[in-house]
Amino acid sequence: MNENAPRVVVVGFGPVAARLVEELLPGVAAGTLAVTVLGAEPEPAYNRVLVADLGVGRTTLDAITLADPTQLRSAGVDVRLGVRVRRVDRASRRVLLADGGTVAYSWLVFATGSAAVVPNLTGLNPDPLADPGLGSAGSGGAVLPAGVAALRDVRDAAVLRSAVDAGARVVVLGGGILGLETALAAAEEGARVTVVHHGSHLMGRSLDKAGGSLLATTLRRRGITVAGNARSTGVELAGPGRSFSALLLDGGSAIDGDLLILSCGVRPRTTLAAGSGLATGRGILVDHELRAHHDPTVFAVGDCAEVRCLDASCLPCRGTTGPSGLIGPGWRQAEFAARALLAEASNAASPAGLPQEKESVILLKARGVDLAAAGTVTADPWDEELPETDVAPVREPLMVSQWSDPGHGRYVKMSTRAGVLEGFVCVGMPRTAAELVLLFERGSELPADRSSLLRLDGPEQLVDTGASSGPTGPEDTVCRCAGVTCGTITDAVESGCGTLPEVSAATRAGTGCGGCHDTIRTLIERHFAPAAA
Repeated sequence: MNENAPRVVVVGFGPVAARLVEELLPGVAAGTLAVTVLGAEPEPAYNRVLVADLGVGRTTLDAITLADPTQLRSAGVDVRLGVRVRRVDRASRRVLLADGGTVAYSWLVFATGSAAVVPNLTGLNPDPLADPGLGSAGSGGAVLPAGVAALRDVRDAAVLRSAVDAGARVVVLGGGILGLETALAAAEEGARVTVVHHGSHLMGRSLDKAGGSLLATTLRRRGITVAGNARSTGVELAGPGRSFSALLLDGGSAIDGDLLILSCGVRPRTTLAAGSGLATGRGILVDHELRAHHDPTVFAVGDCAEVRCLDASCLPCRGTTGPSGLIGPGWRQAEFAARALLAEASNAASPAGLPQEKESVILLKARGVDLAAAGTVTADPWDEELPETDVAPVREPLMVSQWSDPGHGRYVKMSTRAGVLEGFVCVGMPRTAAELVLLFERGSELPADRSSLLRLDGPEQLVDTGASSGPTGPEDTVCRCAGVTCGTITDAVESGCGTLPEVSAATRAGTGCGGCHDTIRTLIERHFAPAAA
């Protein structure tokens, strides 16, 4: 390690920071770069997407850990855990720590992630902007009452695990995808679960009303109580420890419970950056090279970064809605930032701007519940589009095909323009969903007969007839989080990887949300099936 090398200081040690540090290791080994990473939590980086699985006992902390501090230190990285940042002095390029120490930097990378939104409910949290957990380095953190958790870290997971093991009553506040995945997992493991959401239907940002209503029916069939259009007003605390006992609703009703899981969205952690004089919007404002506005020595990646350049005519930036909150785009940002830092440290040309992210596919990861959605989902078959203007040039009309079978929990909506899929919702039809995902990501035209897609989940397809049931071509993406293709996984299997962990270690596939695990196992089994026969 070269102590005189220019230093990159990474504030935060979550999944995105772990990928950034990993990508910077060649520079550390070559002596062209020194790296210090400051993590607020005592644990090294772990996959927060799988915290709910940790909370119901389906995985372990070791299995979701993404970095080994011992190995990183042996490679020359200065890893500091349980460290809080008090302030950043950009004038002198120093990071001031809560314990009185300082760290000088040549480049600073904010990877502070996001904090759970804590609703302003009576008895819960008088300050909805406070960070409920360990928070970003430098944030004090709000203290939640006993029996209330935001499910963002391993301590929250331990609280959920105790409740599930005891068969307790769990109330999930929020009808988004993470809250529903938590509710389904907890119910399957023995907890009595109620989902409370304020809105006309579940997953209102990702599904249309028909899809959300059918999803609610699916949850009820699995023993979960769903309270929709319910506005929460407060929490009731009881007992000597003042622990959560009920969620109070508008109108005077209450939902009793032993544990309240807050799943009301997340907010980028920008307090530290704003305090250092950086521009912030929903996140820390960065350009297409992930550099902070007016300070090229500062980067931001992941949930805390909002890509919005200074060019007022930039169309992608004009339509930005802030950080995506997804692990895949964060990893790609980390890889890009690492390339830029390595190039700058070696006086090489910086890479071109970060490629624009494709629209993400939403997959609900729960046993026995198949749901996929993407793109335009709110249009109905008989809607009339807005008239064309100079701003909106003439386009082919949007065509919507819709089919539902509520009695069997199945529903499909496909929105196409000139035959190309612009959005879809698919519930209860896994083979159809897999084909729609592929068509959406490829930008391919749908079959002229849309009903042929529905037949993929027909009774004649329950046996292996060669129908498409997922990625099959070498260039088809299997792991959307890490961007790993079917061909890459097949190559790894043919090179000797025979288990999911081995494939993940060799390709990074399956290290994100976990939604591709079944597909990876299928590819492994497909390779070894002839030998078994």
